[in-house]
Amino acid sequence: MSEMQNRILEYVMDNQRADVVELAAMMAVSTVTIRKHLDRLERDGLLRREHGYAVAASEDHMLSRLAHHHDIKRRIARRAAESVTDGETVMIESGSSCALLARTLFETGRDITVITNSAFIADYTRRLPSSRTVLLGGNYQTDSQVCVGPLAVAAAKNFFVDKLFIGVDGYTEESGFTAKNLQRAEMVRAMAAQAEQLIVLTESLKFPKLGAVRLVPVSQVHTLYTDDRIPTPIQTHLTDAGVTLIKVPADTPTDSHP
Repeated sequence: MSEMQNRILEYVMDNQRADVVELAAMMAVSTVTIRKHLDRLERDGLLRREHGYAVAASEDHMLSRLAHHHDIKRRIARRAAESVTDGETVMIESGSSCALLARTLFETGRDITVITNSAFIADYTRRLPSSRTVLLGGNYQTDSQVCVGPLAVAAAKNFFVDKLFIGVDGYTEESGFTAKNLQRAEMVRAMAAQAEQLIVLTESLKFPKLGAVRLVPVSQVHTLYTDDRIPTPIQTHLTDAGVTLIKVPADTPTDSHP
């Protein structure tokens, strides 16, 4: 994806809908150029075209989520990868930062095994030479490309790991960490029961933000990887609760995409 396409996609996702003329003025290019970029993004399934407008795809669409604030997520994933040792087996739940973590682990060529309920992660990393993934099967959610439900929960109970990495959809001091989908939240809790450490990877824009479903309490989280824009009062609340907080710079120059 070109830099302009990434900027267009981020703007559309942030605003859910964008006028072609507005995008052209913002990017200082012609509407013809904007339409060509929108055509490409629509072919890739990252947004939808309507007459004169671009509309965000499903919030669960993994390619869209990967492209959104990709550089920050990439830095979070790289820092979290440093906590995984050679020869380790880890669980990774679905999410854009988690997908980048799995890719980063396999890109290093280390002897790592990933257990996941994310079919997207399994496919996203399958061509990397050191890729070794155990996919937990169950009821398949097509947009998020994850497996959930009783079969996936039962499969997770066969494994014991030191670390489970998860993404979240929100956090407030009152609710703890929250999610949007009940079945995915249940799957996270089942995987967390098999791990010594629960580790969260997420952007600071999730603080404060409230998802529809309670995910896990703060007391259950060992480490949080995020960026340095996380509000100070929330940092204090998390560290007081015993969470190890690791921040990456939000404004580091753009990394190269995978």
